[in-house]
Amino acid sequence: MNVTAEPQARKIIHVDMDAFYASVEQRDNPELRGKPLAVGGAAARGVVAAASYEAREFGVRSAMPSVTAARKCPQLIFVKPRFDVYRAVSQQIRDIFAEYTPLIEPLSLDEAYLDVTENLKDMPIATEIALEIRAKIKAVTGLNASAGISYNKFLAKMASDLNKPNGQAVITPKNGPAFVEGLAVKKFHGVGPATAEKMHRLGIETGADLKSKSLQFLAENFGKSGPYFYGIARGVDERPVRPDRVRKSVGAEDTFVDDIDDLGLATTELKPLVEKVWSHCQAKSISGKTVTVKVKYSDFTQATRSRTGLLPVTGVAEIMEAASALLATVYPFKRPVRLLGVTLSSLTNDQAEDDGEQPQLDLAL
Repeated sequence: MNVTAEPQARKIIHVDMDAFYASVEQRDNPELRGKPLAVGGAAARGVVAAASYEAREFGVRSAMPSVTAARKCPQLIFVKPRFDVYRAVSQQIRDIFAEYTPLIEPLSLDEAYLDVTENLKDMPIATEIALEIRAKIKAVTGLNASAGISYNKFLAKMASDLNKPNGQAVITPKNGPAFVEGLAVKKFHGVGPATAEKMHRLGIETGADLKSKSLQFLAENFGKSGPYFYGIARGVDERPVRPDRVRKSVGAEDTFVDDIDDLGLATTELKPLVEKVWSHCQAKSISGKTVTVKVKYSDFTQATRSRTGLLPVTGVAEIMEAASALLATVYPFKRPVRLLGVTLSSLTNDQAEDDGEQPQLDLAL
């Protein structure tokens, strides 16, 4: 008789720094500790990039307009972001992760997935690994991190929010399906406001409601995301932790102090965005074939226009030419313009193409 061993359950940790940008600022300036703090511009067109927990008690959140944040919390302190410092601290954290596993998938400067099923410390218990990592981050950077531990990425991500700040939680294979069933779909990682609203219209409010829908129903209503929703409703997520995740685009955008209603002025404002995008591409030895321009109007509606060439762009002039032409297609503007963005996608890497390999971009955490 042939006996097939059960596959080993994966051990995935999702580490998420607590109020990362704001915590770095409070760490470096003792006068800011214990006070409501927002990282971002205080100007009328400013946006909150991060909020301290003291500010969150007043309802201040990231991506909130600064004027709204100041109204919610009149004593709010605004600090300009220092991304060079955040990137340096992030690399310290990444180095700590690398002591435990090479399987690290950064999501942003302040969070990442780690697969510790087989780890460099030969530690059998993932919760103990998470405790060690969080303690080491605190010792090295002075900052707090939260962690979620589970058998897949979706549940690890959900678990990291359960005991924030400065805590961790575990969702086991036994408890995973029941946990998902009782969760509101609007709280699911990967379900944004528009998708949540669509689910609501379809009578899907909880994980249990989602689980009751057939794969065919979900595929018909949510396209390529249908099979993913079908899986996570059952606590199943087979996505691997990918340390070599390919970056899909490079972009830059700017919100203006005053709205722009003139095509010439708007076109001029594209230039620094294009230069920033190309500078990043040069640093990573990449290029791309698709140029996209985003236009956000004064009423917060937006339009995007894209153009894809046969070959990757070769410099600022080429991106600028495409971006200017794309911007002209939405002129006259239906409203004054408050924000412009430029993105380069369909990325390529010359060396990788020469070798016949899949292009990869080294993403710094």
